[in-house]
Amino acid sequence: MSIRVKKMEDTLVDLAQALRERLAVISDEQSRRDEAKHIARLRGISEKIETLQAALPQPVDPRLAHYLQRRSYDKALEFLEGRRTA
Repeated sequence: MSIRVKKMEDTLVDLAQALRERLAVISDEQSRRDEAKHIARLRGISEKIETLQAALPQPVDPRLAHYLQRRSYDKALEFLEGRRTA
């Protein structure tokens, strides 16, 4: 496996983990009780997702790029998880 492919795979794994973390924050009822803290957590994970998106080596699969650009993060995660099982 080339270094470039390894970097892409590592970034995709990190991206999928960040997308899962986003879902966890969204569904965290306890976190929602403190709106300011909840929004800060969402902002932080969104920034992490954007950083990972920018770090993806090119070319990125057009479907994944589309999902990320549109912030269709649930679809992006489904794509990444389906990619690993295919």
